[in-house]
Parts: sequence; C-alpha cells; structure tokens
Amino acid sequence: MLIIESNSHDASFNIASEEYLFNNKSEDIFLLYRNDKAIIIGRKQNTLAEINLAYTNANKIKVVRRMSGGGAVFHDVNNLNFCFIIRDTKVSENSFERYTKPIIEVLHDLGVIAKLEGRNDLTIDGKKFSGNAKYFKGYTLLQHGTLLFDSNINDISHALKSDPTKFQDKAVKSIKSRVTNIKAHLQRSITIDEFKDLIIERIKREYDDAKLYKYNEIDLQEIEKLRASKYANWDWNFGKSPNYNFRKKIRCAGGNLEVIMSIEKGIIEDFRIYGDFFSKVELDDFEKSFIGKKHALEDIHNHLESINLESLFINITLHDFLEAMFL
Repeated sequence: MLIIESNSHDASFNIASEEYLFNNKSEDIFLLYRNDKAIIIGRKQNTLAEINLAYTNANKIKVVRRMSGGGAVFHDVNNLNFCFIIRDTKVSENSFERYTKPIIEVLHDLGVIAKLEGRNDLTIDGKKFSGNAKYFKGYTLLQHGTLLFDSNINDISHALKSDPTKFQDKAVKSIKSRVTNIKAHLQRSITIDEFKDLIIERIKREYDDAKLYKYNEIDLQEIEKLRASKYANWDWNFGKSPNYNFRKKIRCAGGNLEVIMSIEKGIIEDFRIYGDFFSKVELDDFEKSFIGKKHALEDIHNHLESINLESLFINITLHDFLEAMFL
C-alpha cells in the first residue's frame, strides 16, 4: 500500500488526484490531504440545491464535484481528508465499516468514543465529524471521508443548505447543531499534524506492505492536467440543469433520490436523477434507458423490473423509483 500525503491545499487538485491515482496506479493507496475552504459535492448532486451560492461567492469558498456519490461536505485546512483506493475488492462491499475502522481506532486510543452511524457518518456523542463516500469501477474501490478536526462550524452551517427530507421531526435541525470537531473531545491537546501522524502509524501497522510515496513530476503534471480540464471546470462542478416539467424528491434507505424529467405527450424525452445516494457504476446508460418510454406506471414498472437495480445502486429499490417518478 502506498501512503501519500498531498502538499497542496487546492481542492480541485486534491480531488483530481483521487481520480488520477484510481486510474493510473496498480497498488492499493491511502491518501491524506487538506484543502482551503471548499464545498465538495457528490457525483449526482444538483449543486445549486446544496449550497448557499451567495455565501460561497462572498467568502471565496470553492465548489468542486467529486467522482463518488453521497452528500455535500465542507473542507477547510483544519479538516483532514483520507482516501482508500483498494484493488481487487468486491463490488458488493456496501458497508463503510472496514475503511473507517482505522480512524475510529485512533480516536479510541485518544480516549474519544467515535462510531459509525447511519449510512456513512462517523459521530461523537451523536454529532457528525466525518462524512464518507464510495466509488466503484470494476473491482477497484475508492472510499474517502472527511475528519473535522478544528474546522469553522459557522462556515459549514452557512455554506451548506439544510435538507428537510433528511429529518423525521417537524423542526429542521440546523447543521451547526449536528456537527462537531474532534479537537473538542480530546483528553489531551494535539495538533492536526500529530493527529495525521497517528493515523499514518495505524495504517502502517495494519498493512504490512505500507510505504510512503511522493508524487513524481509525471504524477504532478497529469494531476494538474486533470484538475484544469475537469475539476476546475464549471461544467463539471455545476453542470447545466435540464429543462423539466416533472420533478420529485424522496427520502429512502439509500438516501435522497430526486427525479427530473421532460415529458412530451406522455413520452419521456429527458431523464436525470440527483441525490446523495451511492451507485456502483456510472449511471449515464441507466438514465438514457428511460428516454422514449411512456411515463405510465405499468410501462415504467416493467422497465425497472428488467434492470438489476442491486447491481447499480446501494439500497435503492424498484418501489423507490416508482415513488419518485409518479406523484
């Protein structure tokens, strides 16, 4: 396993590095990086629905879309990000437990009772300090997460929009009341660099072949090309929302699922899905498969039955799609 520490605080560079390492190295990888202020958007999220654009612009907070699914997260230099890239894994590995376990163990050693809760969150006393996401391609898995060490909670609460569909109670909880920093729970004071070093030592103990790796000139050039062409590009980060005359959003076991369609004379002409769900493959072909279909319950039911949804999504069912596609 290669252990890589990025020297860059540029979110678009570091998110680009994940894709570059995923596609161009054969070894397993553990990557650590910190970013200047940024919101990192999930692969299938509708960017403008997730962020407070006026606040992000006024405070020069970058917005970068990542390659994995899941929800929007806030980064700053007091947030440590970790990323596992694992070769020859099983696509059916849906749980986040295995690759959050080393982080939890480091925190336990520091006297902090952290645990994995819900779909993909790490919490302390019920408050979130880490959001995690997955991306699959073939038999390679990328799983990454945030670690709020001493981040600006005020920035988080203002830059991200609260989503009422995520809560069952009537009063929507503020983001500020639901998140916490690791530093507030430590029994002894340590710096974020010392915390990072403890994590690296844990990875070295857990993986016998672990060794430090520094980007070479080719790595840096290729990551920069990808950063400039994709991750610093408006089309990738914000994208163009389709024209639509049907839009519905639901909350299901797999997360938020939003369907946006253009329908002409009962026929689906454009079909897009958004949300913080996790998928096991790219979804372009899935979305295209609805074009030309009747927007009729029986037709859509039959179409969905012909698709192995379990091979595409984590915890999203045929009935979830039917609920999202019909009023």
